[in-house]
This record gives sequence, C-alpha cells and structure tokens, in this order.
Amino acid sequence: MNAYRTEGFGTPGLKQRPPLTPGTAKDSRPTAVVIGSGFGGLAAAIRLSVKGYQVKVLEKLDAPGGRAYVHLQDGFTFDAGPTIITAPFLLEELWALCGKRFADDVTLVAMDPFYRVRFSDGTWFDYNGDAEHMRAEVARFEPADLPGYERFLQDAERCKTLGFEGMGDMAFDKITDLLAAIPDFMRMGAWRSLYSLVAKHIRNEKLRIVMSFHPLLIGGNPFAVTCAYALINSLERTWGVHSAMGGTGAIVRGLVGLLQERGVPVRCNAPVTQIRIENGRACGVELDTGEFIAADIVVSNADTAWTYKNLVAPEHRRVWTDRKIENGHYSMGLFVWYFGTSRQYKDVPHHMMVLGPRYKGLLQDIFKRHKLADDFSLYLHRPTATDPSMAPEGCDTFYVLSPVPHLDSGTDWATHAETYRAAIAESLEASVLPGLRESIVTSKVTTPQDFHDRLWSYKGAGFGLEPLLLQSAWFRPHNRSEDVPGLYVVGASTHPGAGVPGVLMSAKALETVVPHVPA
Repeated sequence: MNAYRTEGFGTPGLKQRPPLTPGTAKDSRPTAVVIGSGFGGLAAAIRLSVKGYQVKVLEKLDAPGGRAYVHLQDGFTFDAGPTIITAPFLLEELWALCGKRFADDVTLVAMDPFYRVRFSDGTWFDYNGDAEHMRAEVARFEPADLPGYERFLQDAERCKTLGFEGMGDMAFDKITDLLAAIPDFMRMGAWRSLYSLVAKHIRNEKLRIVMSFHPLLIGGNPFAVTCAYALINSLERTWGVHSAMGGTGAIVRGLVGLLQERGVPVRCNAPVTQIRIENGRACGVELDTGEFIAADIVVSNADTAWTYKNLVAPEHRRVWTDRKIENGHYSMGLFVWYFGTSRQYKDVPHHMMVLGPRYKGLLQDIFKRHKLADDFSLYLHRPTATDPSMAPEGCDTFYVLSPVPHLDSGTDWATHAETYRAAIAESLEASVLPGLRESIVTSKVTTPQDFHDRLWSYKGAGFGLEPLLLQSAWFRPHNRSEDVPGLYVVGASTHPGAGVPGVLMSAKALETVVPHVPA
C-alpha cells in the first residue's frame, strides 16, 4: 500500500480541489501537460502554473513521486529513492511562488554527520559541515594531507560558484550558451575527472575516497565524471545535508498540495505512451488507454532517453536518434533492498557508506565492464535515526542501496535478486548490523529491471546519462527539445542533472525557454 494512492489528487490530509471547469474564462490559458510527477515534474508544474499555464500532471504509477515514491509495508515507511536534501532554498522558492512557507508544511532536520564513511577494515570517517571537525578527521587519517585538503575545498568552492550558481539554471539552449560558458569550464579545469582533482591535492587513499565518492549519489563514476561535480562538496558545506520528517514523501505531499491549491490535477495511473506531433510540433499526449489529451506544450519529467526512444516517433528525431540514444554512456543501475527490523541499531547514523575492499576496480566493473561483481559497496539509510515514526515502536526502517551495472550487464534479476540480497544481508550482519537476519520482519527489493519496467528508465539506469563532461550542460538533452517544437524536458536526465537540487533547477531552467503567457 502507498501513503497517498490515488486516481486523481488523493493526498491525505489535504482538501481536494477540482481542476478548473472547461469553458471558464481562465481556461483560455495555454495548456501544459507534464509527464511524470517526480520532483522535476512537480516543480515544473508549479512554475508553469505561476507563469499562467493551465497545467495537467500525468503519472504512470498509482501515486505521485516518481523515483521519490513511498512504499508502505507492514507498518514501515520506505522512501523509494532520494533521501538527501541539500540546497533547501530551492524548495523554499517553490512555496514562496505560491505565497506559502515551506517550513509550515515540511520540517527539515540537519544531519550530523552528513554521512559516516565506513571502510572495509572497520575504520570510519564522520563527514559533516563543521570545518574544525573535518580538519580533525582528515588529520586522524593523514596530517600531512591537511594543506591539500584546504586547497581541494577552494577548488570545490570555485566549482560551486561557477558551475552551480553560474550554470545550474541556465538552459544551455543555444550553442552560444556553450561558448559563453567555456571560460568558466576552463577555470574549473572541467576536463579533469573528480578523482584526479582530489588526488592532485590528497595522498591518503581513504581520504581520496571520502572526498570523491559524491558523484555516485547522482549516477557518476568519480574516475570519469568532470571535476565540476566537486561543487557537491561545497553545496553540502554551504547549505548542509537535511532529511525531512516523515521522509522525502512528505515533500512530495507538500508539492502536490501546492498544486491542488492552484487547481492543478495530478492524475495517477495514467501512463503516457505517445507524444503526438502534428504540423511539426507537440500537440498533446496519448495514454495507454488510447485517450488523447491536447496541450500547447508538453513537458516530460520521464527519463529523457525513454521519452525520445519510446514516446516520440523516429521520423521526428533528427538529433536524438535511436543510434545516438543507444551510444550514450549511462549511469549505473541500482539494487535497493528495503527492510524493517524488530530491533533498533542506535549506533548506526541516518546515512552511512559501507564500503567494500575495492574502489576503482569495483567502479570499473560497474561502469566500464558492465559486470556484476561478487563484492559491493553500499549506502545504508536508517531514517529512524532521525524520525522514529518511520517504523513501528521499537523497530528500525532501513534501505540499503548497492550500485550495480545497468541492464547491459545481462543480469537476470528475476533469478539473481534473492542471491544478491542475501549476500548483502550477510555482509551487513558481519559489519554494522549484528543479528540482522533474525530480526528482519519485512523486506522488499528493487532492481535495475524494475527501474526499466516500472519507472521506464532506459537500460534500467538509475540517473539517465552519466554526467561526463561531454554529457553535461549543452551536451546533455536540452530543456527545450532540439527535435520537437513544443516539447520540453526536466528531471535527472536533462540539464543540469540528477540529485534533488539538479532536478529542481531543471524546472528553473525550463522557465527561461517556455513561451511567455500574456497577462
């Protein structure tokens, strides 16, 4: 069951308000259909509504959220996807646009530590935003790396200023946008990988891992993605790492509530199977039932590769051809095991990285060889460390995420999922969750095959195209479609990229390229 399963609005605790009645004066506004109700789609719907569009949101699943869906099972609440909130001002902006206060609807709690990074030998690094604490942690591993660590922080700050603040909400709609940004890419040294930037300043291998793992949170290999993503380190230090009370689903419910108050319907169980194009431009969408919904513009929050390959007929795709889509380098897949325990593990923080014995070799297996390895590194999420309401009294809610190859690995997840889950359980029990297997009272698994079949994610990739330099900014699918007038895209697989800040900023970029609505 889901916390807000619905055919229409359906968010519990909020007064439902019907959409505008056809034929009223306000219905003369241009119509925008938004495909998908992930963070990017909901943010886009709010911004388009405020700009003067009549907006309709269509969601394939039985409840809003997309990758931020919520699973309710046996009294436990599981956030399906994003759990880390940085740059909360991007959410506050959406509430302010609607004349509301974010804090009135959602309570964010600052994390300390942001993450515990635990190495396979049992040592760990508690990573947070306190400068003195971080220097002490660095010195605990290698005092000689302190000067290099400070230089790395300066580089990360430069990347945040130039990359996030300077380019994050720029649509990169024209080649001139790229040309104008080249000097800033040069100042960031964006041709260098993030790991090589870290290694330039820091010699200790464990510290190199701690300072370079962040791109994995948005689908990138630290040994391949541009070092511009050092900006994540600076984002976290500037605005902190937060979690929402009630889980990330509380933010989704809040966003849907804003739309309800604006008369914007979020229609669930409504899979879009085609973007109809007439006279050379998008004119609406067709559902799996054959129903046609007309629109002046169409905004897809669905996976961009899936959108072009499966929703737009080939004759309308001069840029995003099947061949170009197939030849892209895609982010890793995600194996996620959700489980609840009959006991609590109070020494486990909210966010923990439980690393295996290999770093570069494992990432090569995942990203380059597309091989499912026998070992793994894990992200362990324990939201009940902050919010006990996510589990029955005396219990803990967890999810553990293992980066794995996308579906090009050929893994038959239908037969392999339980074996892989059992191996993870054994590893966690031997390291950070003693007595785990005998305390499990509920369990659910999601694989890359589920991402493909349920979320319609191309190759089952968790984050769309990998954020390589030549798959970022102007080289990433544009917010205004290069192929189809009237079609726009937001979300993880367009510019600026994955992660909650990225998808929220994609909606800001969208605002700069959609047609103006006369007052």
